[in-house]
Amino acid sequence: MASKQKSEVKVLKGQEAENKVLEYVRRMNRPYGAVDVAANLKGAVPKAATQKILVALAEKGELVQKNYGKTTFFVANQAKIDTLSPEKISALEEECKRLDEENKAIALQIKAATTELTKIKNLPSDSELDEQLASLKDAIAKRTVLLQPLRSGAPPISAEEIAQIDADWLKWREEWIRRKKTFNSFWQLATDSLPPQDATILSEDLGIEFDTPEHATLEKSHLCVDTKKNLLKRKR
Repeated sequence: MASKQKSEVKVLKGQEAENKVLEYVRRMNRPYGAVDVAANLKGAVPKAATQKILVALAEKGELVQKNYGKTTFFVANQAKIDTLSPEKISALEEECKRLDEENKAIALQIKAATTELTKIKNLPSDSELDEQLASLKDAIAKRTVLLQPLRSGAPPISAEEIAQIDADWLKWREEWIRRKKTFNSFWQLATDSLPPQDATILSEDLGIEFDTPEHATLEKSHLCVDTKKNLLKRKR
């Protein structure tokens, strides 16, 4: 198989061989000996022909020939290698900056799109929305049934009934205040000689529940304050 592949390599001659050698040395742009060039060209130019071509190219000024001991190296003549003008370099640098800015802008767009995509993925799917809508409709229907009796309207409370409610509230409010004062007086007498801790234990044993912060807040509300004013008016 190897001999078959080797026989398939086209051997170059004349100008074709010279062009091939020159193109390779310029492209690699590093020192090579004839043996290395011929080997790297994989037999396209025979070793003996490669040596002659390299010497001829050096005589034409296309290559630079240098001897290191018994070995001769050839390198492309740097003066004949195409180089970019300052104007071209400047233009390429500007183009590079422009492309860099475009890449940054595209990166920001990709980031924003990714964030938006994440938000969309977190939204409920069509099937989930259908389930939520069905559940909401069911809840609305149940609330509607509960509210249906109220649509017919409740009978209004008469002025006499409102007055009776106010009177009952004042009556039982006054009774509660009286009983609270009585309890506080007796409790003070019963626990006056007891340490606070023993008084607390006694109240727990008797199942006494004192006013909570919510009760204190209620006592300061307009409901109870207005009641106190009404009680004072009645006493007068």
